[in-house]
Amino acid sequence: MKKAYRFTALVLSAVILLLAGLPMLTAYGSEEKPQKKLVVGMSADFPPYEFHKVINGQDTIVGFDVEIAKEIAKDLNAEMVPEDMSFDSLLPALQSGRVDLVLSGMTPTDERRKSIDFSDVYYRSKQVIMVRPEDKDKYSTMAALKGEKLGAQKGSIQEEIAQKVPNASVTSLDKISDLVLQLRTNRINAVVIEDTVAKGYTLDGTVTLAKAVPEDEGAETAVGIRKGNAELLASVNKTLARLKADGSIEKFSTEASALSADRQVSSNSIVDIFLKYRSFYATGIGYTLLLSALGVLFGFIIGLIISLLRMSGIRIIEWLGTAYVEILRGTPMLVQLMIIHYGVALTLGVNFTPLQSGIITLSLNSSAYLAEIFRAGIQAVDRGQMEAARSLGMGRGKAMRHVILPQAFKSILPAIGNEFITIIKESSIISTIGMVDIMYQAQVIKNITYEGLSPFVIAAAIYFVMTFSLSKLLGLWERKLRASDHR
Repeated sequence: MKKAYRFTALVLSAVILLLAGLPMLTAYGSEEKPQKKLVVGMSADFPPYEFHKVINGQDTIVGFDVEIAKEIAKDLNAEMVPEDMSFDSLLPALQSGRVDLVLSGMTPTDERRKSIDFSDVYYRSKQVIMVRPEDKDKYSTMAALKGEKLGAQKGSIQEEIAQKVPNASVTSLDKISDLVLQLRTNRINAVVIEDTVAKGYTLDGTVTLAKAVPEDEGAETAVGIRKGNAELLASVNKTLARLKADGSIEKFSTEASALSADRQVSSNSIVDIFLKYRSFYATGIGYTLLLSALGVLFGFIIGLIISLLRMSGIRIIEWLGTAYVEILRGTPMLVQLMIIHYGVALTLGVNFTPLQSGIITLSLNSSAYLAEIFRAGIQAVDRGQMEAARSLGMGRGKAMRHVILPQAFKSILPAIGNEFITIIKESSIISTIGMVDIMYQAQVIKNITYEGLSPFVIAAAIYFVMTFSLSKLLGLWERKLRASDHR
């Protein structure tokens, strides 16, 4: 028994060291002296403020917010690093210190000022109503929208405007492109949107602007900064004053609008889209496999430890193991991801990268299910096997390692394979924090091409090929193990 616990402690220590070393993954191998960086949070589906565009064959975030951020970074003698994420994740990312500031067409409302500080206003716009072309004259006033299905970006000032429409059913989504797709497929009848942003989405004629105009005084846009960072706030205001004085902001806005207008709706087939953007999907496949493989590896080790603890015979340890399993199985993985990615940063000051947060989340979540799989497999082995091993002079720990676990492993291999396949699919959740996996890349391609379906059909096909191939390989391995039992 003591040897078994020593082995468990050794494996647990190795896991802790591996997880502790995750922050070094992105820095390992770099021989250059680290440069000062200004990490800027953006929701890059918001043309002309910020959006994705292929430049010289590379996916690039562009827009006039990006140009302003570059000027702020230049005045700070720093490198500007854009961090693309959903709009409603920007405030948590800023508060947790994951980004240094937010430049994403954000309106400095009184409610937001309670959580973060804002720079001086650098741009003003107005709100409009986007509809299908056939409904252009139907909604001539805001009163005509009463009781209708409306859409707005989650966490935005447009969402507040939509919620004030009497009896309206409001659909709030992270991405503007998703709202446009909802409108085009008749799931909603109108979208409350900023006029500057609406220009890029009305170019192809599939959507247009209604005559109805929200009763607001226009939207002001400012830079979001973490509370108490007076030095950065002063520097940002100084840069904005310079850009407004020399007309640079208007110039950036005009250039970004022209660049946005150059985004054409794709008329290519799904095969053409895949061939054109295959490098995007290749990058996504690499990160998806890395997330899944490490998630299952660490989940395998942690799950085995937890299963052994639950069968230790020590009541308090068994209770802790049971609590671990029930909590992780009883809470959504998305909630666990938010706690690890943002909660740990806010409470402990530890900022994991999206890759690190994804690996930790998948590992912990997977370990809870694998722990139950291991426990069931071990308990399924006949008790006589342990008694026979002990009668040959083996200690309990040695008998467990050399007799019980190998037999249990063979019986639970299909279940472990299913868990790996599940993790590959569930890893798509990590895209919500900016992890460039397959789903993230599909979103990027959708925003570039304005194709609402094809990028996701390609992503689904890739997931299917990956999971189907893995299922066949695991089946082959399982048959070989069974064949060895009959020799």
